[in-house]
Amino acid sequence: MTAPKKVTVTGAAGQIAYSLLWRIAAGEIYGPEIPVELRLLEIPDALGAAEGVVMELADSAFPLLHKVVLTDDPAVAFDGANAAFLVGAKPRSKGEERADLLQANGKIFGPQGKAINDHAADDVRVLVVGNPANTNALIAAAAAPDVPAERFNAMMRLDHNRALAQLAGKLDRPTTAFERLVVWGNHSATQFPDITWATVDDRPVRELIDGDWYTGEFIPRVARRGAEIIEVRGKSSAASAASSAVDHLRDWVQGTEQWVSAAIPSPGVYGIPEGLVVGLPTVARGGRWEVVEGLDLTDFQRERIAVNVTELEQERDAVADLLP
Repeated sequence: MTAPKKVTVTGAAGQIAYSLLWRIAAGEIYGPEIPVELRLLEIPDALGAAEGVVMELADSAFPLLHKVVLTDDPAVAFDGANAAFLVGAKPRSKGEERADLLQANGKIFGPQGKAINDHAADDVRVLVVGNPANTNALIAAAAAPDVPAERFNAMMRLDHNRALAQLAGKLDRPTTAFERLVVWGNHSATQFPDITWATVDDRPVRELIDGDWYTGEFIPRVARRGAEIIEVRGKSSAASAASSAVDHLRDWVQGTEQWVSAAIPSPGVYGIPEGLVVGLPTVARGGRWEVVEGLDLTDFQRERIAVNVTELEQERDAVADLLP
Protein backbone atom coordinates (compact mmCIF):
# COMPACT_ATOMS: atom_id res chain seq x y z
CA MET A 1 0.00 0.00 0.00
CA THR A 2 1.23 3.49 -0.86
CA ALA A 3 2.22 5.43 2.25
CA PRO A 4 -0.35 8.14 3.03
CA LYS A 5 0.51 11.79 2.59
CA LYS A 6 0.13 13.75 5.80
CA VAL A 7 -1.78 17.01 5.37
CA THR A 8 -2.07 19.48 8.24
CA VAL A 9 -4.93 21.97 8.44
CA THR A 10 -5.04 24.65 11.13
CA GLY A 11 -8.24 26.33 12.25
CA ALA A 12 -9.90 22.96 11.75
CA ALA A 13 -13.24 23.96 13.29
CA GLY A 14 -13.65 26.99 11.04
CA GLN A 15 -15.77 27.50 7.95
CA ILE A 16 -12.91 27.37 5.43
CA ALA A 17 -11.63 24.11 6.88
CA TYR A 18 -15.14 22.65 6.80
CA SER A 19 -15.11 22.99 3.02
CA LEU A 20 -11.42 22.22 2.60
CA LEU A 21 -11.15 18.95 4.50
CA TRP A 22 -13.63 17.07 2.35
CA ARG A 23 -11.77 18.05 -0.82
CA ILE A 24 -8.47 16.83 0.60
CA ALA A 25 -10.01 13.59 1.85
CA ALA A 26 -11.44 12.96 -1.62
CA GLY A 27 -7.92 12.95 -3.08
CA GLU A 28 -7.97 16.28 -4.90
CA ILE A 29 -4.42 17.25 -3.90
CA TYR A 30 -2.37 14.14 -4.58
CA GLY A 31 -4.72 12.26 -6.88
CA PRO A 32 -7.03 9.25 -6.69
CA GLU A 33 -4.33 6.68 -5.91
CA ILE A 34 -2.67 8.34 -2.90
CA PRO A 35 -4.16 7.91 0.60
CA VAL A 36 -4.07 10.87 2.97
CA GLU A 37 -3.78 11.36 6.70
CA LEU A 38 -5.34 14.54 8.06
CA ARG A 39 -3.74 16.25 11.03
CA LEU A 40 -6.02 18.95 12.43
CA LEU A 41 -4.83 21.76 14.69
CA GLU A 42 -7.16 23.85 16.82
CA ILE A 43 -7.03 26.01 19.92
CA PRO A 44 -8.19 24.24 23.10
CA ASP A 45 -11.53 26.07 23.23
CA ALA A 46 -12.46 24.86 19.73
CA LEU A 47 -11.45 21.20 20.09
CA GLY A 48 -15.03 20.18 20.85
CA ALA A 49 -16.35 21.67 17.63
CA ALA A 50 -13.44 20.17 15.70
CA GLU A 51 -14.27 16.76 17.14
CA GLY A 52 -17.63 17.02 15.40
CA VAL A 53 -15.79 17.65 12.13
CA VAL A 54 -13.72 14.53 12.73
CA MET A 55 -16.91 12.54 13.28
CA GLU A 56 -18.39 13.79 10.01
CA LEU A 57 -15.22 12.94 8.13
CA ALA A 58 -15.43 9.40 9.50
CA ASP A 59 -19.09 9.15 8.52
CA SER A 60 -18.23 10.18 4.95
CA ALA A 61 -16.24 6.92 4.58
CA PHE A 62 -13.66 8.30 2.17
CA PRO A 63 -11.69 5.42 0.60
CA LEU A 64 -8.49 7.49 0.62
CA LEU A 65 -8.77 8.85 4.17
CA HIS A 66 -6.32 6.74 6.14
CA LYS A 67 -6.47 8.52 9.50
CA VAL A 68 -7.46 11.78 11.24
CA VAL A 69 -5.50 13.23 14.15
CA LEU A 70 -6.97 16.16 16.11
CA THR A 71 -4.74 18.13 18.48
CA ASP A 72 -3.99 21.52 20.01
CA ASP A 73 -0.24 20.80 19.94
CA PRO A 74 1.60 22.17 16.87
CA ALA A 75 4.38 19.60 17.31
CA VAL A 76 1.84 16.80 16.88
CA ALA A 77 -0.10 18.55 14.13
CA PHE A 78 2.94 19.12 11.92
CA ASP A 79 4.71 15.84 12.66
CA GLY A 80 5.72 14.40 9.29
CA ALA A 81 3.50 16.82 7.37
CA ASN A 82 3.95 16.74 3.61
CA ALA A 83 1.58 19.68 3.14
CA ALA A 84 0.08 22.26 5.44
CA PHE A 85 -2.79 24.69 5.06
CA LEU A 86 -2.39 27.48 7.62
CA VAL A 87 -5.99 28.63 7.78
CA GLY A 88 -6.49 29.72 11.38
CA ALA A 89 -5.67 33.38 12.00
CA LYS A 90 -6.77 36.24 14.21
CA PRO A 91 -9.35 38.39 12.41
CA ARG A 92 -9.07 42.15 12.47
CA SER A 93 -11.04 43.70 15.33
CA LYS A 94 -13.00 46.92 15.04
CA GLY A 95 -10.65 49.87 15.36
CA GLU A 96 -7.55 47.66 15.30
CA GLU A 97 -4.58 48.95 13.32
CA ARG A 98 -3.09 46.69 10.65
CA ALA A 99 0.26 46.72 12.47
CA ASP A 100 -1.44 45.40 15.61
CA LEU A 101 -3.13 42.66 13.59
CA LEU A 102 0.19 41.65 12.07
CA GLN A 103 1.83 41.46 15.49
CA ALA A 104 -1.04 39.39 16.87
CA ASN A 105 -0.81 36.96 13.97
CA GLY A 106 2.93 36.78 14.43
CA LYS A 107 2.23 35.01 17.72
CA ILE A 108 0.34 32.37 15.73
CA PHE A 109 2.41 31.96 12.58
CA GLY A 110 5.83 32.24 14.20
CA PRO A 111 5.32 29.21 16.47
CA GLN A 112 3.66 27.29 13.64
CA GLY A 113 6.65 28.01 11.42
CA LYS A 114 8.97 26.71 14.13
CA ALA A 115 6.88 23.55 14.52
CA ILE A 116 7.06 23.01 10.76
CA ASN A 117 10.81 23.52 10.89
CA ASP A 118 11.23 21.00 13.70
CA HIS A 119 8.68 18.33 12.81
CA ALA A 120 7.45 18.43 9.19
CA ALA A 121 8.63 16.15 6.40
CA ASP A 122 11.54 17.22 4.22
CA ASP A 123 9.22 17.81 1.27
CA VAL A 124 6.67 19.94 3.17
CA ARG A 125 4.73 22.55 1.21
CA VAL A 126 2.96 25.28 3.18
CA LEU A 127 0.09 27.45 1.97
CA VAL A 128 -0.94 30.34 4.20
CA VAL A 129 -4.64 31.12 3.85
CA GLY A 130 -5.20 33.14 7.04
CA ASN A 131 -4.94 36.88 6.51
CA PRO A 132 -2.85 39.00 6.14
CA ALA A 133 -1.69 35.97 4.20
CA ASN A 134 1.40 37.31 2.42
CA THR A 135 3.08 38.65 5.53
CA ASN A 136 1.91 35.74 7.69
CA ALA A 137 3.75 33.50 5.23
CA LEU A 138 6.84 35.67 5.59
CA ILE A 139 6.65 35.31 9.38
CA ALA A 140 6.19 31.54 9.25
CA ALA A 141 9.09 31.13 6.83
CA ALA A 142 11.37 33.23 9.02
CA ALA A 143 10.68 30.88 11.93
CA ALA A 144 11.64 27.85 9.80
CA PRO A 145 15.27 28.46 8.79
CA ASP A 146 15.83 24.82 7.83
CA VAL A 147 12.95 24.80 5.33
CA PRO A 148 13.55 26.52 1.97
CA ALA A 149 11.66 29.81 1.91
CA GLU A 150 10.09 28.86 -1.43
CA ARG A 151 8.08 26.20 0.44
CA PHE A 152 6.02 28.94 2.12
CA ASN A 153 3.34 30.40 -0.15
CA ALA A 154 0.36 32.68 0.40
CA MET A 155 -2.91 32.32 -1.42
CA MET A 156 -3.47 34.58 -4.40
CA ARG A 157 -5.35 31.82 -6.22
CA LEU A 158 -8.65 33.06 -4.79
CA ASP A 159 -8.02 36.45 -6.40
CA HIS A 160 -7.00 34.71 -9.63
CA ASN A 161 -10.20 32.67 -9.64
CA ARG A 162 -12.29 35.73 -8.85
CA ALA A 163 -10.73 37.52 -11.80
CA LEU A 164 -11.46 34.56 -14.07
CA ALA A 165 -15.07 34.53 -12.92
CA GLN A 166 -15.53 38.25 -13.67
CA LEU A 167 -14.09 37.86 -17.17
CA ALA A 168 -16.16 34.75 -17.81
CA GLY A 169 -19.33 36.58 -16.84
CA LYS A 170 -18.46 39.61 -18.91
CA LEU A 171 -17.64 37.68 -22.08
CA ASP A 172 -20.02 34.76 -21.56
CA ARG A 173 -17.27 32.17 -21.80
CA PRO A 174 -16.28 29.36 -19.41
CA THR A 175 -13.38 30.11 -17.07
CA THR A 176 -11.38 27.33 -18.74
CA ALA A 177 -11.31 29.33 -21.99
CA PHE A 178 -9.04 31.98 -20.45
CA GLU A 179 -5.26 31.81 -20.28
CA ARG A 180 -2.33 34.04 -19.26
CA LEU A 181 -4.15 36.00 -16.58
CA VAL A 182 -2.19 37.19 -13.55
CA VAL A 183 -2.95 38.90 -10.25
CA TRP A 184 0.09 40.73 -8.94
CA GLY A 185 0.89 41.74 -5.41
CA ASN A 186 -0.76 41.45 -2.03
CA HIS A 187 -3.95 39.65 -1.04
CA SER A 188 -5.50 43.00 -0.17
CA ALA A 189 -7.34 45.86 -1.82
CA THR A 190 -4.12 46.98 -3.54
CA GLN A 191 -3.81 43.79 -5.62
CA PHE A 192 -3.58 44.18 -9.39
CA PRO A 193 -5.54 41.77 -11.63
CA ASP A 194 -3.81 42.15 -14.98
CA ILE A 195 -5.24 41.16 -18.38
CA THR A 196 -2.37 42.50 -20.48
CA TRP A 197 -1.43 39.03 -21.78
CA ALA A 198 -4.74 37.28 -21.14
CA THR A 199 -6.44 35.42 -23.96
CA VAL A 200 -9.83 33.79 -24.41
CA ASP A 201 -10.11 31.16 -27.12
CA ASP A 202 -6.71 32.42 -28.32
CA ARG A 203 -7.96 36.02 -28.72
CA PRO A 204 -6.55 38.87 -26.62
CA VAL A 205 -9.02 39.74 -23.87
CA ARG A 206 -8.14 43.43 -24.01
CA GLU A 207 -9.50 43.58 -27.57
CA LEU A 208 -12.88 42.33 -26.37
CA ILE A 209 -13.58 44.55 -23.37
CA ASP A 210 -13.85 48.26 -22.79
CA GLY A 211 -10.88 49.94 -21.14
CA ASP A 212 -13.10 51.89 -18.77
CA TRP A 213 -14.75 48.66 -17.58
CA TYR A 214 -11.32 47.14 -17.01
CA THR A 215 -9.93 49.94 -14.86
CA GLY A 216 -13.16 51.25 -13.37
CA GLU A 217 -15.03 48.05 -12.56
CA PHE A 218 -12.99 44.89 -13.10
CA ILE A 219 -9.85 45.79 -11.15
CA PRO A 220 -11.61 47.25 -8.08
CA ARG A 221 -14.32 44.58 -8.02
CA VAL A 222 -11.84 41.71 -7.99
CA ALA A 223 -9.84 43.45 -5.26
CA ARG A 224 -12.93 44.10 -3.13
CA ARG A 225 -14.78 40.88 -3.83
CA GLY A 226 -14.20 39.60 -0.32
CA ALA A 227 -15.81 42.69 1.19
CA GLU A 228 -18.70 42.39 -1.28
CA ILE A 229 -19.37 38.82 -0.18
CA ILE A 230 -19.33 39.83 3.48
CA GLU A 231 -21.84 42.57 2.74
CA VAL A 232 -24.19 40.19 0.91
CA ARG A 233 -23.68 36.96 2.86
CA GLY A 234 -22.93 38.40 6.27
CA LYS A 235 -19.85 36.17 6.50
CA SER A 236 -16.48 36.07 4.82
CA SER A 237 -15.60 33.82 1.88
CA ALA A 238 -15.24 30.21 2.95
CA ALA A 239 -16.05 27.63 0.26
CA SER A 240 -14.41 29.67 -2.50
CA ALA A 241 -11.31 30.16 -0.36
CA ALA A 242 -11.13 26.43 0.31
CA SER A 243 -11.60 25.60 -3.38
CA SER A 244 -8.84 28.02 -4.37
CA ALA A 245 -6.52 26.57 -1.73
CA VAL A 246 -7.06 23.12 -3.23
CA ASP A 247 -6.31 24.50 -6.69
CA HIS A 248 -3.03 26.00 -5.46
CA LEU A 249 -1.74 22.87 -3.71
CA ARG A 250 -2.89 20.53 -6.49
CA ASP A 251 -1.02 22.51 -9.13
CA TRP A 252 2.02 22.88 -6.88
CA VAL A 253 2.18 19.11 -6.38
CA GLN A 254 1.02 17.85 -9.77
CA GLY A 255 2.27 20.69 -11.98
CA THR A 256 0.65 23.02 -14.50
CA GLU A 257 1.75 24.82 -17.64
CA GLN A 258 -1.16 27.25 -17.35
CA TRP A 259 -0.31 30.64 -15.91
CA VAL A 260 -1.65 30.89 -12.36
CA SER A 261 -1.18 33.53 -9.69
CA ALA A 262 0.81 32.30 -6.70
CA ALA A 263 2.20 34.39 -3.84
CA ILE A 264 5.76 33.14 -3.48
CA PRO A 265 9.00 34.70 -2.24
CA SER A 266 10.09 37.10 -4.95
CA PRO A 267 13.32 36.11 -6.70
CA GLY A 268 13.89 39.80 -7.41
CA VAL A 269 12.01 40.17 -10.70
CA TYR A 270 9.81 42.92 -12.14
CA GLY A 271 11.14 45.51 -9.71
CA ILE A 272 9.93 43.52 -6.68
CA PRO A 273 12.55 43.18 -3.93
CA GLU A 274 13.83 39.70 -3.28
CA GLY A 275 12.11 37.84 -0.46
CA LEU A 276 8.76 39.62 -0.34
CA VAL A 277 5.91 37.10 -0.58
CA VAL A 278 4.06 38.47 -3.57
CA GLY A 279 1.60 37.37 -6.23
CA LEU A 280 3.39 36.64 -9.50
CA PRO A 281 2.64 34.92 -12.83
CA THR A 282 3.80 31.34 -12.38
CA VAL A 283 3.77 27.82 -13.74
CA ALA A 284 4.55 24.70 -11.69
CA ARG A 285 7.11 22.12 -12.78
CA GLY A 286 8.66 19.28 -10.84
CA GLY A 287 6.98 20.30 -7.61
CA ARG A 288 8.25 23.88 -7.77
CA TRP A 289 6.79 27.21 -8.85
CA GLU A 290 8.59 28.98 -11.67
CA VAL A 291 8.01 32.66 -12.35
CA VAL A 292 7.03 33.60 -15.89
CA GLU A 293 9.90 35.95 -16.67
CA GLY A 294 10.76 38.30 -19.51
CA LEU A 295 7.43 40.13 -19.65
CA ASP A 296 7.58 43.77 -20.75
CA LEU A 297 5.71 46.03 -18.34
CA THR A 298 4.01 49.31 -19.12
CA ASP A 299 4.16 52.32 -16.82
CA PHE A 300 0.58 51.53 -15.74
CA GLN A 301 1.56 48.02 -14.69
CA ARG A 302 4.70 49.20 -12.89
CA GLU A 303 2.71 51.77 -10.94
CA ARG A 304 0.14 49.19 -9.83
CA ILE A 305 2.82 46.71 -8.82
CA ALA A 306 4.76 49.40 -6.96
CA VAL A 307 1.74 50.17 -4.76
CA ASN A 308 1.71 46.54 -3.69
CA VAL A 309 5.44 46.52 -3.04
CA THR A 310 5.10 49.57 -0.81
CA GLU A 311 2.28 47.97 1.18
CA LEU A 312 4.15 44.69 1.59
CA GLU A 313 7.30 46.49 2.69
CA GLN A 314 5.27 48.41 5.27
CA GLU A 315 3.79 45.15 6.55
CA ARG A 316 7.25 43.59 6.71
CA ASP A 317 8.55 46.58 8.65
CA ALA A 318 5.66 46.29 11.11
CA VAL A 319 6.82 42.78 12.05
CA ALA A 320 10.55 43.41 11.74
CA ASP A 321 11.11 42.09 15.27
CA LEU A 322 9.79 38.69 14.14
CA LEU A 323 12.13 38.43 11.15
CA PRO A 324 15.87 37.67 10.92
